[in-house]
This record gives sequence, C-alpha cells and structure tokens, in this order.
Amino acid sequence: MGRRISRAAQQDRLERITRLQSAIAQLQSYKDFFSSHGELAPEGTWVARYQVRQPKKVYWYYKLQADKPTFAKTTKVKSLSKYKHLGKAGSQDHVNSAMAVVRRTIVSELQKTIDSLKSSLIDVSFDGEQEDR
Repeated sequence: MGRRISRAAQQDRLERITRLQSAIAQLQSYKDFFSSHGELAPEGTWVARYQVRQPKKVYWYYKLQADKPTFAKTTKVKSLSKYKHLGKAGSQDHVNSAMAVVRRTIVSELQKTIDSLKSSLIDVSFDGEQEDR
C-alpha cells in the first residue's frame, strides 16, 4: 500500500524536478558550446614549461605532456610518446594546446555536474531520497 503525499509535498517535488531539468539543460548547452569551439585535449594532458640551458643562454619552451603515452612520435611509426613539443611561448601550437586543455577541463567538469544532477533528478523523481527501514 502506497503512502499518501500531501499536495504541498507534490508541488515541492515538481518544482525541484523542474529546477533540476532546467539546470541540466543549461549545463548541457554550455558543454555543447565549449565542445564545438575547438579541439579538446586528451584526458590526462597538460601544458608544461621546460628549460634548455646552453653555455651562455637559457631558453624556455613548452610541451603538451600526458600521464601515459598519447602522442605519435615523429621519428617512429606507430610509436607513442608522453610529450608533444609546442615551441616557444605564444607559438600557435602553444596557444592552441593551452586552449584545448582548458576546453577539455571545462567540458569534463560540466559533464561531472550534469551526471550529479541527473542522479539527483532520479532520486527526486522516483522518491529515492527516502528509504524505508
């Protein structure tokens, strides 16, 4: 036998469902926007700065670095590297990679939040907030 739910409780539940659905839709549109505005860097990658020293000079360069081999090597076919050389600060590869990492981070965080809100929506929709003991 089901339990009775007051009209106020039903209204509150419908309002929470509507708020969750609206938030999910808004976050999905943000995710779509960032996904469509350029390449996303692979998961587990970041832009790193490194120094090259020569007898009388010091140079700074940038690389896209991964936590596991991800990038095709230029010298060996079908071989992967954890590093991709990007050149000097402000080079096209450097800026493109930095932007790709930021887009990937934003899209990943938006997806985590969407997933969390979808779980909340399931709880509210199917009365999973309360468990009978």
